[in-house]
Amino acid sequence: MPDRIDEPTELAEHLAAEAETLPVRPYKRRSDRIETSCLVIVAIAVVLAICYVAKPVLIVVLVSILLAFMLTPIVDGLQRVRVPRGLGAMVALLLLFAVVYGTTYFFYNRAVAFVHDLPKYTEKIRDEVDQLRQQAQRFSSNSMRPSTTAEGTITVQQQTDWTSTLTQGAGAVWEVVLTASFVPFLVFFMLTWQEHARAATVMLFRLEHRNAAYVTLGRISAMIRSFLVGNLLMGIFLGAVSTVVFAALHLPFFYFVGFISGFISLLPYLGPIVAILPPLAAGAGQLHGAGVLVIIITVFGLHVFAINVFYPKLIGKRLQLNPLVVTISLLVWGWVWGAAGLVLAVPITAALKIIFDHVDSLRPYGAWLGE
Repeated sequence: MPDRIDEPTELAEHLAAEAETLPVRPYKRRSDRIETSCLVIVAIAVVLAICYVAKPVLIVVLVSILLAFMLTPIVDGLQRVRVPRGLGAMVALLLLFAVVYGTTYFFYNRAVAFVHDLPKYTEKIRDEVDQLRQQAQRFSSNSMRPSTTAEGTITVQQQTDWTSTLTQGAGAVWEVVLTASFVPFLVFFMLTWQEHARAATVMLFRLEHRNAAYVTLGRISAMIRSFLVGNLLMGIFLGAVSTVVFAALHLPFFYFVGFISGFISLLPYLGPIVAILPPLAAGAGQLHGAGVLVIIITVFGLHVFAINVFYPKLIGKRLQLNPLVVTISLLVWGWVWGAAGLVLAVPITAALKIIFDHVDSLRPYGAWLGE
């Protein structure tokens, strides 16, 4: 720096020249990281907001994708015997409708008979619940009823508009039915245009990334098939063992209650607790302490065995998610989509991990999601 600078402009130019020689790269890198982190947070918030607003559409699309993966082996098998893919997709959908109708019809009849044959003391429980509900309604109506106090003030009772309530309920049901009516069409087109959709999706990427995109889609497909088949096999196993145990306890409708309890037990976290309720309700009035204890041990024991033995072998190799991530994903997607989010949380998170593992800039996030 010279000993004397006479003009302010010369001083400014000299300071600017010295500033250019300062090591500013670490500060730029830090600012870039902060900016990137902020962008990631904003992007996650925007995606969750879109998922929350577009909940019906996204749930229908994802459920259709899962059903399409379930029916793909049938369509592929029919195509091997020279059945056109469109006709094979129609046959697979008809088989799906037949299975759903038959299962619904069977379980509906069993449920009706189950409700009619419940032990008598369950009616007492129902009466107690009704009395509590009536007391709560009476307390609520008394708090809202017009009354004149000593000071002469009048409290106005709020009337319930049943017409608007029924209209809103019918509108919500109609919206659900209308949205769900798209599922068969989506499944049909996904089955018939599966190869075209996969090839077109790969072509969206640059030439150097198409191989990675093709491999990623293949692994996501394998993961979804493994997830569906694994859960189906575990549900059948849990239902069969539960049926045998409940039959030994002489529970009414043990064949119905056993499979209901077995498949409910697959639900994350709350599944074993909810799975205890059907056998306890079926055995109301004839179960004693030992029988109740056997049911509790059976449900929780089968759940622990399935999660720790069957789940890692059938599904764990495809998912490769650590328990913390699974818990967070259930919490987030359950909050965004409710019950449907709890069912779709694991495959969605596993698909995201597969994508992260095949993108160089996102591999640290995939490593964080993994085991």
